[in-house]
Amino acid sequence: MADPKTNGSSSRAAAASACPTCGKPTVHQFRPFCSKRCADVDLHRWFSGRYAIPVKQDEDADGAPPETPAPALGDDSDKR
Repeated sequence: MADPKTNGSSSRAAAASACPTCGKPTVHQFRPFCSKRCADVDLHRWFSGRYAIPVKQDEDADGAPPETPAPALGDDSDKR
């Protein structure tokens, strides 16, 4: 029988109630964060590129290998 104090929640739910930015307990209004400041810090990290979702670029959407970019016009790096 589940403990009525925990209402059947697990330790995973307890771990999920910590703010991912600072570790303080979350506030319902700003979930999963504890404050607007921590939410804004996290958003800035996404915008600045600190967080990134890894992408495998072996193939294009149609299954073809990706094209190599052409050299920029006026690029004299290969002329010597």
